[in-house]
Amino acid sequence: MLWNALRTDVLSAISTDHCAFRWDGQKTIGRDDFSKIPNGGAGIENRLQMIHEFGVRAGRISLNRMVELLCTNPAKLFGLYPRKGTLAVGSDADIVVFDPEKEVTISAATHHSKTDYNLFEGTQVTGSPEVVLLRGHVLVENDELAASPGIGQFVRRARFGEELATRARAAVAP
Repeated sequence: MLWNALRTDVLSAISTDHCAFRWDGQKTIGRDDFSKIPNGGAGIENRLQMIHEFGVRAGRISLNRMVELLCTNPAKLFGLYPRKGTLAVGSDADIVVFDPEKEVTISAATHHSKTDYNLFEGTQVTGSPEVVLLRGHVLVENDELAASPGIGQFVRRARFGEELATRARAAVAP
């Protein structure tokens, strides 16, 4: 069971292979030949809402565990911690202000992706972001994009293995 694996750290992160193909004209290319269907599905916009609803609100994982799975652990796995994945002096101040009582019905009609469908169409969730900050700059507020073009920047991650070696050294240091 995936929820048990997430709860017990058998699985230590929730991430995505977000593929925002349109249904009409892209996914339908494979109507007669499955091998031509572009793989993956859109869903990154609703990942936090879905994990909160079916994980935290359903009592499968704690709120702290959700933050570990969605933020802290992926940053560590990809060699971006502590710049990303924590709120601490010297970190990037990437913050999501989350309203755990905000009720939302997920729909392609209201999402911000350019896809013409939503994998979670019609799902009602309680809990949704109110404000999203990147390096202390407001990106999204009241469900509207507030960021200026060019606000993003490339963040170099540690090479594979460097993060594990760094953590191993830190674990044995006095």
